Amino acid sequence: MHEEHPRQIGVGMRNIKTALAATLCAFLYLLIDRNPTFACIGAIFGMGYDMGNSWLNGGNRLFGTIIGGFIAMALFSLYLRFVPDGSMQPLMLPFLFVGVVVLIVACQVCRWPGGIQPGGVILCILLFSQPVDSYIPYSLNRMFDTGVGVLIAMGVNLLLPRERVLRWMNVFHRKHKA
Repeated sequence: MHEEHPRQIGVGMRNIKTALAATLCAFLYLLIDRNPTFACIGAIFGMGYDMGNSWLNGGNRLFGTIIGGFIAMALFSLYLRFVPDGSMQPLMLPFLFVGVVVLIVACQVCRWPGGIQPGGVILCILLFSQPVDSYIPYSLNRMFDTGVGVLIAMGVNLLLPRERVLRWMNVFHRKHKA
């Protein structure tokens, strides 16, 4: 049995930076009259405790969304040749099976296994819930929105690294103590 270390619960720097990145996404999308949901999700997934962690988390989300989106578009397009109305039929099951296998292999080949889960999400959404006339724009929009969110999270993390914020806090405390 391992000994548990007490965890500190509270609002830390990563919490604030994550909230800031999501809020910046929502604000930007408000300005352009576009739904911010997936950009905000990208920002939340893309925030890490440092740039390396942000790159890993955000990269997983973005890479998975892109690769899963392209695989899903290709498979759905092929599926429509057999079922032109795109209705859910048992024939969709082999397409899902092939899609998941291709997704996992693609993520392995690219050495990005963290893309499997977000790629699987977009794959399932496209195969099972998108109308025939909107599956391509939906996919492209999810890729774009996720990219915006991840980039904003990385930008916030780049502009507000832990060391810089700690220096600012120390300066602030010294000025207000005196």
